[in-house]
Formats: sequence, C-alpha cells, structure tokens
Amino acid sequence: MLRAINISPLRGKEKKPAPLASLFRARLLTLAFCLLLSAFCLLPSAFGSNWSRQPSSTMAWLRAVYFLDQNRGWVAGSGGTLLETKDGGVTWKRLHPPSKDDLHDVYFANETVGWLVAERDVFKLKTNDEPRAYLLKTEDGGFSWRQIFLNGFDTNARLVRAVFADAERGWVFGETGVVFATRDGGAHWTRQVSPTKHLLLGGAFVDPAHGWLVGAGATILQTSDGGMTWRNGLVRNGAGARFMATSFVGNRLGWAVGSTGSVFTTTNGGLNWFQQRSNVDVDLLDVRFVSAAEGWAAGGEGTLLHTTDGGVRWSVESSGTSHPLNRLFFVDQNHGWAVGFGGTILTYGQSVAPKLKS
Repeated sequence: MLRAINISPLRGKEKKPAPLASLFRARLLTLAFCLLLSAFCLLPSAFGSNWSRQPSSTMAWLRAVYFLDQNRGWVAGSGGTLLETKDGGVTWKRLHPPSKDDLHDVYFANETVGWLVAERDVFKLKTNDEPRAYLLKTEDGGFSWRQIFLNGFDTNARLVRAVFADAERGWVFGETGVVFATRDGGAHWTRQVSPTKHLLLGGAFVDPAHGWLVGAGATILQTSDGGMTWRNGLVRNGAGARFMATSFVGNRLGWAVGSTGSVFTTTNGGLNWFQQRSNVDVDLLDVRFVSAAEGWAAGGEGTLLHTTDGGVRWSVESSGTSHPLNRLFFVDQNHGWAVGFGGTILTYGQSVAPKLKS
C-alpha cells in the first residue's frame, strides 16, 4: 500500500531585519559620498579664487584703474602718478603727464587715445580765476598730453570722475552736481542740466543712452537719453547715505555702494533702490558686477566683498592689505584689479585646481 507523501515547498531562511547601527552607517556613507562629489564639482571656483599684490614701485595714493583687455592697462593717482602695463600688471611702467597734479580718473578708448581727470593744489593757484580741475588728453599712448579746461562752472569746483560709453561719448562730473558731456570724442564739452547740487562721486553708462550718477546726500540720478534729462531715483531707507560708486548689468539691474557699508540695489533701471546687507560698516568706495549674480565691492581698511547671488549675501574676502582700496576694474569674471593707498595694486585671478590622484 502506497503512502501519500505530503510535499510542501521548501522554505528558505527568513532574513532578519537589519540592525539600526547598520542602517545608520549606510546612510552616513551615502551622505559622505554626496558631500565629496559636491566638493569635487566646486573645486575650480571654491579653490582657485585669489587676490595677490603686484609691484607698483610707488607709494602714491592710486585712485583709478582702467584696462582694455587682460594685458593692457593704466593706473592713476596722487602727485601726477600714471602707470601702464602691457602684461596684466606683472610689470608697471611710469608715464609722465605734464604736471604733478593729482589724478582722479583714467580712461583709454584704445591703445593711443586716453583721458585723465586732474586737480590742482588749491594753494598753488596763482589767481582766483584759474580753474582747479581740468582734463588731459593723449593721442599717442601717453607720451604727450594736452590740457583741456571746461568752462561754465565754479573755477574752485572739483571734477571727480569721467565715464565713457564709447570712444565718442563721455561724461565728467563732480562738485555742485556739475555734469559735462561730449558726443565727439572730447572735441566739444557741453554742460548738462543736473537736478542736484550735491557732490557727484561715481557713475556708470551701459550704452550712450542709459546712465547713472551717484553722490552725497543719497543722490542717485538716472538718464535714458544720454543726459539730456536727469531724474532722481527713490532711495528707500537711505537718508544721509553718501554713495561713492555704481555698477549695472544691462539697463535695469544695478547696485550702488557708499558710506558705512551701504549697499543698495535696483531692478527697474534706477527708479527705486532697496538696501542690501553688506555686514561691514567701513566706507565702500567702488563696486563692480561681472554678471547679474557675481559682483565685488572694495573700500576702507583693505575691505573686499564678494557676492555670487546678486547681493543677497556678501562675504568678506582676504585682500592682504589694510590700506583703503579706491577702485576696482574687471575685464571678465576671472581677471580683475583693485588699487588704493600706498601704491597698492591687487590682481584677481583663478588658479588651477589640483588634480586628484587616480
């Protein structure tokens, strides 16, 4: 007699639940891998940004810097100091303007045609009719200079800055809200009507029509017709601010910086301005944005500020100096310069990130 055999499926060993310690270790390993991957992706930007000092061979107070490209540039300052470089600042050569008057600004349209804003020592003027401020123009790369005096404003007033939209169209401005403009490369200068009597200290033009001037008394002026008409911007919570400089990306997005760490921004072409937090209280003397997100500000005590989110957050960068930094200039995101007191010239660049060993 056959017996019925009950055949049942084989049962494997049941898996025991993983201990909590093992799960915790696995999650830690995953997190560490993600952090390592993120750090590797950010190496070129986070590792390589740096400022370094260039030899200037002068102790002058350098107040202005301008570059045509990564190699060709000029620096100007006190006592008629004018330096040029053809190698990005690795070496600087002294040029010789016709006097030892202080130089407040420098601009070159190309390698031969350039402009300086100069100021005489008021105690060395021979008569009360002599103008305190004047322009210098070169057409041979700085070997010779021609003085240009502007008429129609107080002879004791200072001209502080020159801003050019191109080789033909430029503006100079300064004390008592005075603004002069040229449309023919400086052959003629015409005084424009300004709605302020405050000292104008900084400016920017993105094209021959759209420009901005900033200064004392929380002054921010805006034009969309090349200065034929200027109008005041509305600065919210900025009463008493002394603005030193402004920078724009396009004709709507801009920033202005000034006294006691003031930073303001606009998104409507300068009609309205709103404050940003710089987290410093030193005077900020210049600002430059290289894109809508990335910008730099410089100021007293060697201060350098950097943002990569349009000024929502500003971080302090090491400059290696305690001297005031008066002016910034960038030709692109990876090549910039800052100049200031004591012959200070700093250059900014991206160093190469180290290769990971395989």
